[in-house]
Amino acid sequence: MDVMQAPTDFSLELDSPYSLSKDAVAFYRENGYVKLKNVLSPAVIHHYGPIISDLVIQLNTLTKPMHERTTYERAFLQIMNLWTRNETAREFVFSKRLAQIAAQLMGVEGVRLYHDQALYKEPSGGITPWHADQFYWPLATPNTVTVWIPLQETPMHMGPLAFAEKSQHVAIGRDIEISDASEKILSDELQRLNFNVNDTPFDLGEVSFHAGWTFHRAGPNTSDSPRRVMTMIYMDKDQTIMEPRNSYQRNDWATWLTNWPVGSKPEGPLNPVIWEK
Repeated sequence: MDVMQAPTDFSLELDSPYSLSKDAVAFYRENGYVKLKNVLSPAVIHHYGPIISDLVIQLNTLTKPMHERTTYERAFLQIMNLWTRNETAREFVFSKRLAQIAAQLMGVEGVRLYHDQALYKEPSGGITPWHADQFYWPLATPNTVTVWIPLQETPMHMGPLAFAEKSQHVAIGRDIEISDASEKILSDELQRLNFNVNDTPFDLGEVSFHAGWTFHRAGPNTSDSPRRVMTMIYMDKDQTIMEPRNSYQRNDWATWLTNWPVGSKPEGPLNPVIWEK
């Protein structure tokens, strides 16, 4: 008689610890990013990936033809806080494995969620210009990190994420929004200062973590398939909300921090602690 195999509980993998080496931590703190192989199994990605993709299709409102879009709009379809819309997406976003890695890289006692976002670069999608994420965030310390999770193998022609090594240590470009101007200004400045750029493919199951002030970009997607990526932005659980310095930060304060008081920890309903010691 055939014995039926019990279904795999994918959440067990998402919540089990990952063996993070001291060398990886040291690399992250020096260079502002790290790429880690085999963080998630193909089975986990193949389970959660289609669910995330379905949500992107359902929730996307950007329907303009590619030639009518701005540079930012051509870069990707961007869908935020999927965890609030679907229980299975929430399971993925609340991965203790990924959050613990973020905490270990930053050297903090625990991490909160800032927000998640799916970033889908469509076929013929353009570049993602050079930028630093923390320009948009009203957060007082640099203890922030984004995990970038490709939901497929990502060769160069699909536009993998590239990083300017050690750029989190310099103050250039911290007042520039993502745009054609940021691509030109930061490209010139990073070349002038001789920053090494890591621009390499991602294997299936390989993910990256980058600091909020690390400059990064992505090339165009010249393939005939979407480059499907899920991201989560983490912050130190003891992060402090600061007075917004620009209109983008004011919008983020209202949208992702629910106008939680300036000077306090971001303890609002959209910013749960995902992992702590």
